[in-house]
Amino acid sequence: MAQTIYQLKEDQLRSKIILFDLDGTLIDSTEAILESFATAYSKFEVAVPADEDIKALIGLPLEVMFIKLGVDEAKAMDYVRAYKEHYRTIHTQKTVLLPEVENTLKIAHECARLGVVTTKTGKYSRELLEHFDLMKYFDVLIGSEDVENHKPHPEPIIKALDSLGYSYGTVTYMIGDTITDILAAQEADIASIGVLSGYGNPDELEEEADFVTKNAFDAVRIIGEL
Repeated sequence: MAQTIYQLKEDQLRSKIILFDLDGTLIDSTEAILESFATAYSKFEVAVPADEDIKALIGLPLEVMFIKLGVDEAKAMDYVRAYKEHYRTIHTQKTVLLPEVENTLKIAHECARLGVVTTKTGKYSRELLEHFDLMKYFDVLIGSEDVENHKPHPEPIIKALDSLGYSYGTVTYMIGDTITDILAAQEADIASIGVLSGYGNPDELEEEADFVTKNAFDAVRIIGEL
């Protein structure tokens, strides 16, 4: 079916692609995450790790986080299930948007096709974005269950780009708060912008990202100027 003139103009205006991480980039779900970790450890009568140790691993798959925090690999999925059982009951109530996010997405949507690439479960990610009435800005959402290999592997980004009809030469950016976002972007051969609004190590972001900004709003502003 032929495109209308309006559709053609819209496609030309939205000629870029911007992919966003979720936790620490668009939302702050620290309270929900820490509470769910505490619930999982309490279920198995194990001491809960320090908050800072947990926060330092946000951005990795849950199973990997538990293993890095000392849980036996054979038991890690039991902890993940306990985590999710609690998380699904509180995630919308105990998650907030980071400052300026809605305005950020409105501006970004005017110049680019948008996607979310996260290691969070896609189901919960979609529920959160719909809760905040933000899903309308995104053309694709890739969650943990959508891929076999998680960031920093490029598979999630590549899958998002395929869904968005990426072609060689399309100006494309990955915006995220952790080194896993930046390394995934490098492996996928797209530009990266690290944001200091989340859980990542600023020195690592400065070392590896193409740009580093305070938050997603500033990242989108930079993209608009390039």
